[in-house]
Amino acid sequence: MALLYCDGPGNKKMFEKEDLVILANQTIPFGRYKGRTLIDLPEEYLLWFVDRGFPAGKLGELMQITLEIKINGLESLIEPLKKNTTTQQSRQSPKFTNRLIE
Repeated sequence: MALLYCDGPGNKKMFEKEDLVILANQTIPFGRYKGRTLIDLPEEYLLWFVDRGFPAGKLGELMQITLEIKINGLESLIEPLKKNTTTQQSRQSPKFTNRLIE
């Protein structure tokens, strides 16, 4: 199922739901935030590209989708799509000790 996003005034583009999984796990290959997943990029950084132009190709499209998600406050919808094991571990119930509180 294809979904819509807007990359400029009156310019709508399509993206696939699989793109959401990609942007939850793909890292940016350059710049200050090299190695950080697209969904974890700061909104200000993505807005910087609005003025200067997003990279060409699929990476630029994914960065634009990421910006739309962040502007609309929908990052929490992407979190379950991450493959990071530390995120999964943090969702498990906390370990309790048998220590007495004095």
